[in-house]
Amino acid sequence: MPTRYVVRFGMMRQVAEFGVKQDDVYARGAQVIVRSPRGLEWGEVLCEATERTREYLGGQDPVGRVMRQANADDERLRDELWRKEQDAFLIARELVEEHKLAMQLVDVEHLFGGEKLTFYYVSEARIDFRELVKSMAKRFNLRIELRQMGIRDEAKLLADYGDCGKPVCCNTHLHEMPPVSMKMAKLQKATLDPAKISGRCGRLKCCLRYEYDTYEEYRKELPGVGKFVITRDGKGKVIGQEILARKVLVVYEDNRRVLLGESDIVTVVGSAQKTREERSDDADDRTE
Repeated sequence: MPTRYVVRFGMMRQVAEFGVKQDDVYARGAQVIVRSPRGLEWGEVLCEATERTREYLGGQDPVGRVMRQANADDERLRDELWRKEQDAFLIARELVEEHKLAMQLVDVEHLFGGEKLTFYYVSEARIDFRELVKSMAKRFNLRIELRQMGIRDEAKLLADYGDCGKPVCCNTHLHEMPPVSMKMAKLQKATLDPAKISGRCGRLKCCLRYEYDTYEEYRKELPGVGKFVITRDGKGKVIGQEILARKVLVVYEDNRRVLLGESDIVTVVGSAQKTREERSDDADDRTE
């Protein structure tokens, strides 16, 4: 199979697999010009495509071809297009005001091949922008696309660094936004202060999703809160879990509280009624 590469491309920093011409070889981080379904675009080579990367990308076929490594002329053209984008954004914002539309422009993208201008916007309602598109096409003499985005997509486009000090995940390696719920934060014993577990988009941080599957797997292997267990020291009730340590906190009939490992539990004999904490978890089992 000819060598293929995983490339990040476009303003929305999409990640996809691209073929190459003949036996062209590109290093990681190489700046390249690719032909995508939208046209010519600027991209960055991330790595060679493998079965593992193909599985990560959902098994999709190559979406285009790497045309060449970017040269000095390409860099000058990119800078020129960036300046045009700034002017186009200001003009488009004036046109939106003229048409009295309840939408907020976020950014504009000029395809490297000059095929069209794409304007990204947010709005709380559906917008009839047909007349606006006509005005834009007449003003810029280019094909125009208006693309509505959600608040998480807006952060992906504009955000820089997260609280961890690293570039935000949605603008680097994530190719889709994972569902995140308050239950995930509770299970990992993260702070429940919304200001501390919310990302730049104002929604729950995507990183709360990363280790959730492991936590959930370990949690299911432990007796749940409210369960009665038999141990070497008698019968007790589970009142807490230390999931990563694979231990549970058990209270005995004489009010002793002991942190026990899985091997210390002989059997699980029953459960109490669903606790307030569990009922709260059920209520928070919603995603953003």
